[in-house]
Amino acid sequence: MSDKPDLLWQGFLGLWVLDPESCQYEQGDPPRAGSYRIEETPDGRLSFHMEWVDATGEEHKASFTGTPNGEPEPFAGGDLADSLSVTPVSARELNSAAFYKGQERMIASRQLDDTGGAMRLIQAVLLPDGTKPTNISIYVRAQ
Repeated sequence: MSDKPDLLWQGFLGLWVLDPESCQYEQGDPPRAGSYRIEETPDGRLSFHMEWVDATGEEHKASFTGTPNGEPEPFAGGDLADSLSVTPVSARELNSAAFYKGQERMIASRQLDDTGGAMRLIQAVLLPDGTKPTNISIYVRAQ
């Protein structure tokens, strides 16, 4: 794996499957099942696709795309987020952050293990009262 900034995310590409037993949630209930797919688009952006089954059995999907350069760009997140950044920190860490009116609101850090076969996802919400509830889960590489 190269350490060139434009290739740092290569180890994250592919399909990942949630290990539900790994979930440590401070906000909300952990999902029963889930998957996470990260793809590179033809124009060099990264596309993130999440699917999960919540604690009640309801299915959900979400996705977003961002340029992996660390710079916030417009994002249609309503009153939750109006911009988003994707930052390849190293070959083993890929972060994203959501902002609303310039204030950082949410952070997601994806960290690969030594083998590249597991990805820890740490998601934190920055609340107005200064608290930062954090959810942690582990995904294993499916392909």
